[in-house]
Amino acid sequence: MKTVELANGLQVPALGFGTWRLADGEEVIQAVTAALEAGYRHIDTAQTYKNEAGVGQAIKDSHVDRADIFLTTKIWNDQATYEGTIASFEESLKKLQTDYVDLLLVHWPNPQAYREEPGYQARNAEVWRALEDLYDQGLAKSIGISNFHQEHYQALAETARIKPMVNQIKLTPGLLQKDLVDFSKAHGMALEAYSPFGSGDLFANEEIKTLADKYQTGVAQLALTWALQHDFIVLPRSSNPDNIKANFDLPDLTISPEDMATLDNLDIDVECPDPNTKPF
Repeated sequence: MKTVELANGLQVPALGFGTWRLADGEEVIQAVTAALEAGYRHIDTAQTYKNEAGVGQAIKDSHVDRADIFLTTKIWNDQATYEGTIASFEESLKKLQTDYVDLLLVHWPNPQAYREEPGYQARNAEVWRALEDLYDQGLAKSIGISNFHQEHYQALAETARIKPMVNQIKLTPGLLQKDLVDFSKAHGMALEAYSPFGSGDLFANEEIKTLADKYQTGVAQLALTWALQHDFIVLPRSSNPDNIKANFDLPDLTISPEDMATLDNLDIDVECPDPNTKPF
């Protein structure tokens, strides 16, 4: 299984399983169970997904040792203080039925509730200070950010004692976000790609269908291969056991440089979320 090495030496399975929009209870339990049975060893959740309990139950009930699973969760916007971050993380550990996570992320850089007050950056600094302390205590094996643009990272870096090791952003063929990707890499962050199918937009695109036919594979498998060739950590999500398995059992293929460029610049109407205006 391909891995990506973080700045602290931690190895992350490059093909993970995302759980956004999977309802807590049977849906997420069945999906995570299917993912673990298919071979995934990287599970991504978040406080705002409201399914940490189901994710934790699926992991507990599985045949896979916790030590063999790379588990991520994220601090949500309603915990934008040091104390709130620590308390919410402790609650996440209880729901996940674990005593540590492998990666802990700040989910959103500029929450809507704080945009009118001066210095949302100060709130991020407090949240990050909490993550640094959790990292020092071994409760989070690595720490990072999500949806942060250049200006958000630069503000955070002014007070950060430990640099973020990951930036999780939306990356899909047609939405490479090259400037942000290059910036993140230059500052020592691995890139994680959420919504690698463009929230489903890819499947209606004729150009990528043609390329998938050329490589004798499916659109989803081609998109995931594209992400892995960019050395992204990629997080497909599905509730269908067959699709979960198909997304893990990728064909052994290499996309040509010309076709990678085509996928980079795919003409597709896919939203690029703006953390400064998105109503989160």
